Amino acid sequence: MEKVTNRPETGSAASRRSFLRVAGAAAVTGGLLTACSTADETSVQPTGSARAAGDVVNLPTGDLGILAFAYVLEQLEAAFYEMVVMKPFLNMTSGQKQILTDIGGHEIIHREFFRAVVGNMVPNLTFDFSGVDFSDKGSVLLAAADFELVGVGAYNGAGKYLKNADYLTLAGKIVSVETRHHSIIRELQYPRSDAFAGPTIVTSDTGLHKAYEPTYVLPIAQKFIKETINASALVGSLA
Repeated sequence: MEKVTNRPETGSAASRRSFLRVAGAAAVTGGLLTACSTADETSVQPTGSARAAGDVVNLPTGDLGILAFAYVLEQLEAAFYEMVVMKPFLNMTSGQKQILTDIGGHEIIHREFFRAVVGNMVPNLTFDFSGVDFSDKGSVLLAAADFELVGVGAYNGAGKYLKNADYLTLAGKIVSVETRHHSIIRELQYPRSDAFAGPTIVTSDTGLHKAYEPTYVLPIAQKFIKETINASALVGSLA
């Protein structure tokens, strides 16, 4: 089993510049869902350099480690929506397809956004969605809601650890879009209800979306990722 070891220059000016160069792309995604506007495969293979499933990907420490963590999640979400659009569920309406396509487009932008700063610290990952029945609307929307819920919680939970104010601001812009994703998916699941922001979504004391630590999020994401994501160094660096 190959071990992928990454030793980035934490806090490098070059990385910050790369991150800021694509800030406009993240900002553009914000308004696209404001109005809430057939292959058999369930495994998504990485593009670029082929890698063997089961390889270990070691996340770096500090701010870049958090961005690498976000990149893992954005790769997962983008791959999922690519599969949803490629394999539409039975009786998917044009409106539903447009919404899911738009969300997928956002996730692709987010993925490429983080790729610009993370680079080869995290490779193109391999995904297994065999647990999702892409022909069934309920199965697809349940998976989508879970991905978005965990994604928003992951940003909320990891944001407090970011030391660089630019990273925090831009990550905040992205999580605001992810929150809209979750709201519209919940509306597709349970139309005309409070499900988009009900008590299972926000905390009862603050009314804010829940926050999850990386140690909670990664085991959930790992179920769909063939490579092993090792976050021990990242978690150990958080304070």
